[in-house]
Amino acid sequence: MEFKILGPLEALAGPDRIDVGGPRQRIVIATLLLGVNQVVTTQRLIEALYGSGQPSTGRSQVQIVISALRQALARHEQPSVIRTHALGYVLELNGGRLDAERFAELVAAGRRLGRARAARDAYRDALALWRGPALDGIDSPVIRAAASLLDEQRTVVAEDCIDVELELGRHHELIGELTELTEEHPLRERLYGQLMLALYRCDRAAEALQVYRTARQRLLSELGIEPSQRLRHLEQSILTQDLALGPPAQSVRAQPPAPRAPNLLPADIGDFTGRTGHISQIKRQLSGAAQRDAMPVVVLVGKGGSGKTSLAVHVSHQLAASFPDGRLFASFHGATDHPVSPMQILERFLRVLGLPGSEMPDTLEERTEAYLSFLGDRRMLVVLDDAVTESQVIPLLPGRGGAACIVTSRQRLTGLAGAAHLDVDVLAPARSLDLLARIAGSARVELEVDQALAVASYCGHLPLALRIAGARLSARPHWSIRELADRLADETQRLDELSYGEMSVRPTISLTYENADPDAKQLFRLLALVDMPVISAWLAAALIDESVGEAEDLLDELVSDQLIEVVMPESGAPGQYRFHDLLRVFARERLAAEEPAGQQEAALERAFGGLLFLAEQARLRHWGGEYARLDSTAPRWTLPEHVVVDLISDPVEWYDRERDALVSAVEQAAQAGLTELCWNLAYNAVTLFESRSYLDDWRTTHDVALAATREAGDTRGEAAILFSLGSLHMTRQRFDLAADCFVGATRLFREVGDDRGSALVASQVAYVHRLSGRLAEAEAEYEQALAILDQTTDTIATAYVLQGLAQVRLEHGRVAEAVSLLSQALRHSRALRPGRAEAQVLYRIGESYLLSGEPEEALETFQVVLEKVRQLRDPIGETYALHGLGSAQLRQGAAEEAQRSLQGALDLARAAHDQLAEGRALLALGEAALARGDAAGAIDRGQQAAQRFRLMGALLYEARAFTMISEASSAQGDPQAAATATEMAAALRAKLASDV
Repeated sequence: MEFKILGPLEALAGPDRIDVGGPRQRIVIATLLLGVNQVVTTQRLIEALYGSGQPSTGRSQVQIVISALRQALARHEQPSVIRTHALGYVLELNGGRLDAERFAELVAAGRRLGRARAARDAYRDALALWRGPALDGIDSPVIRAAASLLDEQRTVVAEDCIDVELELGRHHELIGELTELTEEHPLRERLYGQLMLALYRCDRAAEALQVYRTARQRLLSELGIEPSQRLRHLEQSILTQDLALGPPAQSVRAQPPAPRAPNLLPADIGDFTGRTGHISQIKRQLSGAAQRDAMPVVVLVGKGGSGKTSLAVHVSHQLAASFPDGRLFASFHGATDHPVSPMQILERFLRVLGLPGSEMPDTLEERTEAYLSFLGDRRMLVVLDDAVTESQVIPLLPGRGGAACIVTSRQRLTGLAGAAHLDVDVLAPARSLDLLARIAGSARVELEVDQALAVASYCGHLPLALRIAGARLSARPHWSIRELADRLADETQRLDELSYGEMSVRPTISLTYENADPDAKQLFRLLALVDMPVISAWLAAALIDESVGEAEDLLDELVSDQLIEVVMPESGAPGQYRFHDLLRVFARERLAAEEPAGQQEAALERAFGGLLFLAEQARLRHWGGEYARLDSTAPRWTLPEHVVVDLISDPVEWYDRERDALVSAVEQAAQAGLTELCWNLAYNAVTLFESRSYLDDWRTTHDVALAATREAGDTRGEAAILFSLGSLHMTRQRFDLAADCFVGATRLFREVGDDRGSALVASQVAYVHRLSGRLAEAEAEYEQALAILDQTTDTIATAYVLQGLAQVRLEHGRVAEAVSLLSQALRHSRALRPGRAEAQVLYRIGESYLLSGEPEEALETFQVVLEKVRQLRDPIGETYALHGLGSAQLRQGAAEEAQRSLQGALDLARAAHDQLAEGRALLALGEAALARGDAAGAIDRGQQAAQRFRLMGALLYEARAFTMISEASSAQGDPQAAATATEMAAALRAKLASDV
C-alpha cells in the first residue's frame, strides 16, 4: 500500500486506487499521514475536522471516521494500517510507502553529496515526486498549514538544486524554469538572483538587469522594502562585468591566502553516543550560513548533566569543514560564584584573532566593535557554553551571515531574536546502554543487560550520571554491574555513589538550586514531599498555602531553571509538572535538611486536603448532585470557585488526569497516619474507578484504606470502605463477597448511628437479592432504604432506590406500580444536572414499555438512553442501552437490526468484563436466533448465558435461559432436550421459592 500527499491525496494498493471516502475521511487520513508512524492525538484530529467550532461529539465523530477508513483499507487487505493508541491513532507505514518520506530521503542524500552531479540527480528525483500543491483540494486549516510547509520545502529544494546546476554550468537549461518559478513566487529574492546569474552567463546581461528591476518593483509595492544587500551586490557585479560571475570553468577570482583559522574547541568525545536527531537538527539550522543575511543561532537547553556541552562540541567538530575560518569556544561556567564575563571572553577571542594585548579596548562596547570588525564576513563558528542570561551572549554573537553560533544553557534564552531552541533531554534506554557499554565495555554490559538497564534507570538516563557510573565500572573491573546497581538502589546514598574523580552529579544540580529564588527553592523541596509521578499547579499551591497563580509563577521559575519538567497536556487541559529522578532525590535531601518536620506535616495535610476537596467537587459535578456522600471531619484545603470550574469542566477527565495522584495519596496518607484523608480519598476516587473500569486501582486503594481504618479504630471509615468494597465485588459479579462486605458495613454503620450509611448499604443488598431472585427480600431492603433517603438531600440515591423497587414490581408483573415509581425516580434524577441516574431510570422505563407490549415506545426510549450514555462515555450504560434497543427491535420484527444491536451489547459487555450484561446479551441473542428459525444457534447462546448466570448465582436469569433453551429444543424437534431444560428451569424456580 502506498500513499501520496505531494499533490492531491492518493492511496494506492498496487495498481488500484483506494477510495478513502468523503471529505471527512480525507481530512483525517491526511492528518495521520502528516504525522505518519507517530501518535496523532484525537484532539488534533478534531481540530483538523472542525477547526475552532468543535462539537461536543467530536471524539465519537473521529471514531466513526476512523472506522470508515479502516473498512475502506480492509477492502484492500490493509485493516491494521491505522492503530489505536491511548492518546489517539497511528498510521503505520514501512519506509518508502509515503512520497513525502521518499522526498525527504532524496533531499537529505542531495545535501550530503554537496555540489556533485549526483546531488543534482537526487534533487531532481525528489522534485519529480510532486504532482501539484501538497494535499491539494483538502479544505481544513490544519491541513492547509501543514501543506504550506511542505510546499515551502519544495521551493527551497528547487532553489538548492538550481544552485548545484549553476555550479555544474547548466545555466542555459535553467532560464525557462527560473522564469516560471519567479512568476510563481514573486517575492523570493534567491530565485531572482539565480535567474539573473543564469541570464548573465548566457550573455544576456540586459535581461538580467531587467529581472533585478522587476524584483525591486515587486518588493517595494508588496512589502515596502528594498532588495537585500546580496541581490543589490549581484546587480552591481553585473553592471561592472565582474569576472567572478562567469561560469565555474571561466572563474578567475583571486583567492587571497586564508588567514590562520583559530580552533578553540575542546577535544571531541570518542565515546559520544546517540543524539542523531539533535545533530541533524543543528546541522540543518546552521547549514548554508554563508548564504544567509542573518546569522543562525542554535540554543541547546537542558538540565545540568544532560550532555549539552558534549553535544555542542561533538557537532562543532563535525561542522568544521563548513566553517573553515575558525571555531571559537568559551564557557561562562553557568551559575558558579565566579562566572566568566563577556569582557573576559572577548579579550580571549580578540587575542586569538590577532589583536595585540597593547591594543585591547577598555570597554565592552569597544571590544564588541573590534570583535565584529575582526570577524567581518569570515565563516566562523562560535560556541558559547553554559550561558545564564541573554546579556552574556549578545556581545559575543557574530554580526553577519557566514558565521554561526551554538549556545548551551539551562534556561530558555528567549530574548535571542531568531534563535532556534533545541531541548536536550535524557537519553533513551537503548542509548543509555550504548553509552555504558562504550565506557565500561560492551562484553560486560551484554553479560548483565538487565542490571545495566537498572543502573541506567537509577541514573535517570542522564548522560553525566551514566558517564560516572561507567567510569566507576571501568575503574573496578572486579565489580559486577549488579553490585553498582545495588549501591544505586539506595536512594539516600545515590548521589554519593554518582561521584567519580572530578565528576559528580550533586554539585551540578546544586549550582542551579542555590541560585534559585528562595520561594522557588522551598516549593522545589516541598514538591518532593508528595510521592506522585506528576504534580498539578493546584497541588503546588496547597503545599505552599498560596494561590494557584503564585504557585504557577514559582513552577515556571523551576522549569526555567531546569529543576522540574513540564508534562505537555492534551489541548485545553492544564499543564502538569514532574521531577527528573535524580532531581527528586536531590530535592528529598534538601527537604530533610532544610524543612522542619512540622511544616512538612502541615504541607502534606494541605496537599491531600486539596485533593479531597477537588475529588468531592468532581464527584458532585459528575453525578449532577449529592450522591452516596458520607460525612467525615477530614480536613479540606479549598480552592476558589472559578479555579474549580476551570479544573473540573469535565469531571471524569479531571479524575483521569489525577488518577496517579489519587492512588498514590491514599497509600501515602495511610503511611503518614492521616486516616480520615486516606479513606475519604479512596471512597471519592470510586467515581473514576467505576466509570473507567479501573478495578485494580479500586481494590488496591481500598485494601490500603481498610487496613488504615482498622489500625486507627476509625469505625465510620471502615464501614464506608466495606460498603465501597461490596460495590466493587458487585461490579465484578462476586455477590458472595459483596454480601459479606455489606453485612460488615451495616453492622458498623449502625454502631456509629449512621442511618444514611445503612440506607446506602441496604440499597445495594436489595440489588443482590433482586438479582438472586429473592424479590420479597429485595423489596423489603428497598423500602427500608427509601424511608431513610427520602429524608435526605441525596436525590440521586433516592432515584436509584425507586428504580430498583420499580424493577421488583416489573418482575412481579405489576407494571402500573412500576411506572408510577419510575416517574418519581425520573423527577428525582432530573432535579439536578442530568447524568447517569437519569439514563438508568429511562432504561427501566423502556423495560416497562416492553413488558406492557409497547415496543415502539420502548424503542424510542432506548434510543434516548443510548445517546445519553454515549455522551457520558459510559461503556456499561451503552451495553445495557444496546441490549434494550435490540430487544425492542426484536419485538417489532426487525431481526437483522436486533442482531446488530445485541451483538454490540455483547462485545461491550465482554470488553468491560461485565458477566451479567454479557449473560443478558447472550440470552437476547438466543431469542433473536430463535425468531429467525435458528434453533441450534438459540440453544448455543442460551447455554452460554446459563453458564454466566450460574457463576454469578443469578438464579432468576438462569431459569429464564433454560426456558428459552426448552423452546428452542422443541423447535428443533428434540422433545427430550426440551423436557430436560424445562425441568432445570422448574428446579431453579423451586429453589428460589424455598430460599424466600
